[in-house]
Amino acid sequence: MIKPRRQKIISGTTKTLFEGMEPEKAILSFEDNVRNGTDELSGKGILNNRISAHLMTCLEAIGLPTHFLKSLNMREQEVKRLQPMEIVFRVRNVAAGSLAKRLQLEEGTILPRPIIEFYRKTKAGEYTLITEDHMIAFQWVDPFEMEEMMTIAYRANDYLNGMFTGLGLRLIDFQMELGRLYGEYGELYLMIMDELSPDSMRLWDVKTNKPMMNKIASYQDVAARLGIIPKEDFSEKKANNWDAIENILANDTTRKIRPIAKLNPRKSTTR
Repeated sequence: MIKPRRQKIISGTTKTLFEGMEPEKAILSFEDNVRNGTDELSGKGILNNRISAHLMTCLEAIGLPTHFLKSLNMREQEVKRLQPMEIVFRVRNVAAGSLAKRLQLEEGTILPRPIIEFYRKTKAGEYTLITEDHMIAFQWVDPFEMEEMMTIAYRANDYLNGMFTGLGLRLIDFQMELGRLYGEYGELYLMIMDELSPDSMRLWDVKTNKPMMNKIASYQDVAARLGIIPKEDFSEKKANNWDAIENILANDTTRKIRPIAKLNPRKSTTR
């Protein structure tokens, strides 16, 4: 029997989103490609799939709703299909990357407080730094969404910071994407989507103060410290026997999450 080809919704450098078996669901597939678009790390997609699934369930447990539903296999997970926002944000705790260059700060400088930067997605992999005024003036978000985004950013940062510190890792910064979900009566929910993995954050080892480099050993180290893979040598054969991860809270139909407000759905299409 020939299996029907899945309909691709959108494809990026490191992930592909496919239509799910139900209209309100999708399948997120993690690839081995590195963000530069030219190299591959064998097994990276497997590790990122598992790390992201774990971190999403952790955030769900503290009341931050996510799109993650359950693992399907080594590289794929079932997610809620959301309307993606045009905005992503990055929470910075330590000066690194573009922030250090823009402000002429020494890399590794601890910031006086967490700084949230907003970026507008222009096309795949390209982001333009914007301000809150841009977002409100051009109606990319409304004031209710702006307040909720800030709340999610700070709460996620507090939790992830504490968790990684306990694992001997310093959370330098991380990027997060949100999506809109509309309820039966037009109520609006913002949910964390895309991924949370070493591809979307900078992690430095606390003891050595060295970055977790873009090597398969670093991805494996992060996953092992999180306790979601064995510490012994990683292989796809072993990964095939790992237990699946399910977002029990997200799959609880009796659970209620707080909507932002009752609004008319925007015209943008969901993905």
